[in-house]
Amino acid sequence: MTVTDAGPAVARPELLTLLGRTPLVRITTELAGPHPGFWAKLEGLGAGGMKARAAVSMLLGARERGELRPGAPVVESTSGTLGIGLAFAGQALGHPVVLVGDSELEPSMRQLLRAHGVRLELVDRPAPEGGWQAARLARLRELLAVLPGAYWPDQYNNPDNNTGYASLAAELAVQLDHADVLVCSVGTGGHSAGIIAPLRRHWPALRLIGVDATGSTIFGQPARPRLMRGLGSSIHPRNVAYDTFDEVHWVGPAEAVDSCRRLARGSFVSGGWSTGAVARVAAWASRVHPGAVVATVFPDGPHRYLGTVFDDDFTAAHGLAPSTAAVRPVEIPHPGAAEAVGWARCTRIADPLRAATPPSERNP
Repeated sequence: MTVTDAGPAVARPELLTLLGRTPLVRITTELAGPHPGFWAKLEGLGAGGMKARAAVSMLLGARERGELRPGAPVVESTSGTLGIGLAFAGQALGHPVVLVGDSELEPSMRQLLRAHGVRLELVDRPAPEGGWQAARLARLRELLAVLPGAYWPDQYNNPDNNTGYASLAAELAVQLDHADVLVCSVGTGGHSAGIIAPLRRHWPALRLIGVDATGSTIFGQPARPRLMRGLGSSIHPRNVAYDTFDEVHWVGPAEAVDSCRRLARGSFVSGGWSTGAVARVAAWASRVHPGAVVATVFPDGPHRYLGTVFDDDFTAAHGLAPSTAAVRPVEIPHPGAAEAVGWARCTRIADPLRAATPPSERNP
């Protein structure tokens, strides 16, 4: 376990002027074959990345409710991306940030978080049930007990996470005259839930495709060790708005790597696991829905993935050669029918939490 200290935070509200307003670009690079093209919102070019929007929203909401005192520490579990967003929000609003990561967190991300003044703790073994995510949350609860006034945003279950993406939806509504299909990666469930409702007020027939990771439990698949970070989950986040999805795709690391590298060579814009996954599905959607306007969100850029997605030794060691990447999804009739071990698609959406709750205990 590794600990570094974060000094007292000084609010720098002028940083909030850097939030959002990211560009939209047309992607036509071949991804598992030619396609007509889709629109990608480049959140990696915004200060703090996509999750800075959610981080600022969660901290402001907590302050308004009196749950977060001025200058009090913020403690959260992260696989990296929200950590950068919280580092941004902490600097802007004047809160020291303590993050619990794990030993699989990339060295570059550890260095970047510390450079931004974050106190970082790393758990060194996964929990028997729930894996790294459960281990991080267990350590987080220990920290909450010993840090006076500490606030836990609880990104997976905090409605302010979703609310933070209203600005993203507003920007898309201005940048696009119309959209028929929206493709969103799903981890906490925040940005898909936060943008689909306001966008459907503009475009009522807008279809939503969720993109999950193989081995993730979010949409009812069995939990398995996951190589990809930033999408998927070994728990069931309450922020996932299951009733808004029209279909879900599970994407494996080989498909994500292949897409990221093709994007980097052919579009000059790329990113990590989530970006590769949504790009592949967005290209597929533009092929199978001729004439449709397809849009997606690239959550971050490529820089933290130089030692993984863009490293030949890493990809070779994990068997992620381009030849292993699927060029089309396998069709699964419902989430429990088969385990997705590579790119797969299902048009039946089930909420695992609701399925496990007796009807008498469900909310009306």
